[in-house]
Amino acid sequence: MKTLSPEFAAPLGSRLRAYGALTKPRVNMLIVFCAVIGMFLAQPQGLPPLFTVVAATIGIALVAGAAAAINCLIEQKIDAVMARTRARPLPRGMLSQRETLAFSFILGGIGLMILWHAVNPLTMWLTFATFVGYAVVYTVLLKPNTPQNIVIGGASGAMPPVLGWAAVTGEISADACLLFLIIFAWTPPHFWALALYRTEEYARAGLPMLPVTHGAEYTRLHVLLYSLVLFGVTLLPFATRMSGWLYLASAVVLGGIFIAYGWKIWRNYSDALARRAFRFSILYLSLLFAALLVDHYL
Repeated sequence: MKTLSPEFAAPLGSRLRAYGALTKPRVNMLIVFCAVIGMFLAQPQGLPPLFTVVAATIGIALVAGAAAAINCLIEQKIDAVMARTRARPLPRGMLSQRETLAFSFILGGIGLMILWHAVNPLTMWLTFATFVGYAVVYTVLLKPNTPQNIVIGGASGAMPPVLGWAAVTGEISADACLLFLIIFAWTPPHFWALALYRTEEYARAGLPMLPVTHGAEYTRLHVLLYSLVLFGVTLLPFATRMSGWLYLASAVVLGGIFIAYGWKIWRNYSDALARRAFRFSILYLSLLFAALLVDHYL
């Protein structure tokens, strides 16, 4: 009797879950959330067209999932030596490289076609550029070669609200660029909090993360400095009259908490504190963008 190859030996349910894990669903949810907020903020009055919102959301989510799968494919050896990533499908042998590559191309291709035909060409091209920026520029060129990888590469991660804005308006405005700047400034302190308590793993994997190349104290200071930069950037939507007092109050309170975490990390560091700061940073961005949305409709 002919035996199945390892690629097809796993139960269907396990394989489907493995494909889902390739898309990094928790990260993808935050990406889609920020993109959807961009869609609603781009509509001066009322609600954006439902069809556009649904089509853009699906298209952006599919392309983001495809980029995550390529990232998993390229970094499978790195993932295998890091505690937080060794359970991913490729290090565990649940999926092959060929399957992962095919999955990414199919997922990304469908997403780009949806954006081209159901949304607009600008959104498709911006989303494709974001895919290349994350899957190639960041993963292949920046991450293994420079400790500023997350600063430069953060441009790709900051694109979702711009994609959402372009989906509704067909253009990129100054307000969309402010949303980009917020996420761009948020990314370094968010990621470096994680890198601080994962320093040994990154060193073992040979990745030049900031705490590996410049030490923990230097990184802790930069977490604080970037949290201050972030605070200033989050005030810009109010200064430009993009938002009102509700958003300003939310930005000040949330930013104050973020700065407090940065100060504590600098002055009284512990791994437990860095973990709490990392988790709060995700909540921070979600609440900040939610405040922008609520303020927009007041």
